[in-house]
Amino acid sequence: MFRTALRNVLAHKARLLMTVLAVMLGVAFVSGTLVFTDTLSNAFRNQSAKSYDDVAVAISAAPNQKDPNQTPGLSEQTRQKIASLDGVARATGRVNGFAGVPDKDGKLIGAGWSNKGTNFAPGQDGKDPAYTFTTGEGPVRGDQIALDQDTADKGAYKVGDRVRVATNGPVETYTLSGVFTTEDGAVNAGGSLVLFDTAVAQKLYLKPGHFLDITVTGKPGVDDDRILAAVKPVVGDTADIETGQALADRQAKDIEAGLGALNNMLLAFAAIALFVGVFLISNTFTMLVAQRTKELALMRAVGASRKQITRSVLAEAGLVGVVASVIGFGLGIGLAVALRAGMNAFGLKVPAGDLVVGVTPLVSALAVGVLVTMLAAWLPGRRAAKIPPVAAMSSVHAVATTKSLVVRNTIGALITAAGVGAIVLGAGKGGDDGRMLIGGGAFLALIGVIVLIPLLSRPVIALARPVLKAFGVAGSLAGQNAVRNPRRTGATASALAIGLTLVTGLSVLGATVGSAVDRMTTDQIKADYMISMASGDGLNQAALDAVEKTAGATAVSPQQAGYLQVKGDFKSVSGVTPGDVEKVLNLKVVDGSLGSLADGQVAVADKTAEKQGWKVGSTLPVEYSDKKKGELKVGAVYEESEFVSPLVLDAKILNLHDPKPYIPQIFVKMDGGPSDAAEKAVMKALGDNPAMTVMDQKDIRDTFGGVINMMLNIMYGLLAMALIIAVLGVVNTLAMSVFERQQEIGMLRAIGLDRRRVKRMVRLEAVVISMFGAVVGIGLGSFLGWAIGETMKSSLPGYALVLPWGRIGIFLLLAGLVGVLASLWPARSAAKLNMLSAIKAE
Repeated sequence: MFRTALRNVLAHKARLLMTVLAVMLGVAFVSGTLVFTDTLSNAFRNQSAKSYDDVAVAISAAPNQKDPNQTPGLSEQTRQKIASLDGVARATGRVNGFAGVPDKDGKLIGAGWSNKGTNFAPGQDGKDPAYTFTTGEGPVRGDQIALDQDTADKGAYKVGDRVRVATNGPVETYTLSGVFTTEDGAVNAGGSLVLFDTAVAQKLYLKPGHFLDITVTGKPGVDDDRILAAVKPVVGDTADIETGQALADRQAKDIEAGLGALNNMLLAFAAIALFVGVFLISNTFTMLVAQRTKELALMRAVGASRKQITRSVLAEAGLVGVVASVIGFGLGIGLAVALRAGMNAFGLKVPAGDLVVGVTPLVSALAVGVLVTMLAAWLPGRRAAKIPPVAAMSSVHAVATTKSLVVRNTIGALITAAGVGAIVLGAGKGGDDGRMLIGGGAFLALIGVIVLIPLLSRPVIALARPVLKAFGVAGSLAGQNAVRNPRRTGATASALAIGLTLVTGLSVLGATVGSAVDRMTTDQIKADYMISMASGDGLNQAALDAVEKTAGATAVSPQQAGYLQVKGDFKSVSGVTPGDVEKVLNLKVVDGSLGSLADGQVAVADKTAEKQGWKVGSTLPVEYSDKKKGELKVGAVYEESEFVSPLVLDAKILNLHDPKPYIPQIFVKMDGGPSDAAEKAVMKALGDNPAMTVMDQKDIRDTFGGVINMMLNIMYGLLAMALIIAVLGVVNTLAMSVFERQQEIGMLRAIGLDRRRVKRMVRLEAVVISMFGAVVGIGLGSFLGWAIGETMKSSLPGYALVLPWGRIGIFLLLAGLVGVLASLWPARSAAKLNMLSAIKAE
């Protein structure tokens, strides 16, 4: 039976080509993901180990448990004590924070969040082992800095140039003393690294004479644990301390965890692609079995048992799976190399290291490819074994019985109903629990629709018949061919429907959330400009003071983040400017007046007030961040807003208890509204700081919308593999259908259907099947998009379902185009058939 299976595979190479391609693409996705993440993990682990190779002990300043407001830090005296310990060769202090450098056009180099500044810490030889200088030397004076090579190249800076550097304070200008290379993670992430003289860095990021971290290098032959034991009494409980090896191991675990999330996401999309491929494989073997009924009957007649017939089909599938898996594994390695190169091209540097091709990706590739192929071929093999020899030898193809169709449709209806019920229940429940229900319901609904799709094919495709009749005889024949074998049509359309369900669901969700964010911005922000740090850090008081003095500014208010304890419960609070906050933010007052903020009273969001039982006039016992206690009277209740915390207070009151306020945003209203001149005035007031972003309302909407669109595009890209496999399924079904209908096509040609109309018939059949799958997928996807959106309703003010008709129209057009492209080869093959040879074909 194995020799028979091998012979059949070799005899039907062309007809199995699409199956090989489908499995190959799915396996490439799986193996490429595993090789890529293994390579990244190994590279980052090696980089981490290299970074701490000569570190015996690592010390990090810890917050003071008795006084959380006290700035943490390790003093220079502590560093010197550690350096003088027996067995210690060197103790290097580091302090770091945000530092950004503009290019020649004044734009920030790097991504903002990955721009970093730290101190140059030379040893007795004048060198800092963490950095290798290509030109110049490290900064040794307060007016000097050094830049990493990439930043210097992007900004066209040379040693001796004057460079403007933005930190969380005012912009300062320094002289470039040197350019260096480094394996620092910030630079590898596409950011920049600025080295300051140690005293300057301490003043910028901490306080003079103090460090955030100290790394200890031991003398040759001295055990790390011995140094750790000696250092502990020196630092006490003011710091976290561990050996360099322990730190490297911990970072390696963090890297594994971070890459594990990426790995799981990519594998999830690979699973979707393979799931779609199951329909193509099953369709292929179903049609092959149908075309070989006489051969299978003869085998049964000469003694082959049902199990042997099933095993023969599964053996064919196994051989196809092995071939496809091996090729797919090779493609997966190429995909991993391409992904790594792509990351470097987008400025996300991957540390140097060899491509890691382990046993796990190889075994996974073979296991996935072979198992998926054999699983998909099991049902066709089982059906082949059930064909009675006499019926098969007389060419009477097995037709699904009424009982089997009733059972199938009943099961499909029950599964679909359960899925839809879970989705509706999840939409009503909301939150994470609701989304979990929707996820389970979506899976059930998708399976149920796939089971029911042959039943749906006739009524749905019947709606297209009036359009098909416009194409004459070819159109009518295409409509009849599309529903001739509902199971085959359904299986082909299912592959496309799965991909479009996910794509449409994401599009509906993206359009709905985007519209809600857009309305939220328009409804809640009155300010002409919102100022924030590109790094995501907070602005300082100096920036707020500068904006308040801007010519033409009529209202300025910070959104200062802080916290209070009310009866022991921590509550986030926004510090604002009374009198101006109403002019820059649209806080809809439910009760009381925001004017009460000027009297030292607190405003509370309506949902918080309802939950806590507070109302205007209530007195709240509070404890501030510096542990001082007091009382606040509720002066207003406002509708909950995304732009302020549940409690709003005069910023001056918060400043009394927090010497270093954290200000994420500053809102500004300008006389005459937004304009180029007004924006320049604000930027000038901020010292043309490249690290500060000044956004008008359109920029704010575009920022939020850009994140949503970027996420959608990533999802579309990851789903592309599933859609490609779905297209291969359409090509495969048509090609095998043409082969199966050679005699019929020959007869049609003989009675006058010319080649042009034969091509048109096949093309229209492909378009009908593709559009059928698209309609099912778009309908189910829109339903899922609505359900997930309902779970987010409470956290999105102004939420309303938005159906992106433009995109849905594009999806339908693309589905039609897929049908046309998929039919090119089968239509050409059908038109080229010799009518006499075709009529004689069995």
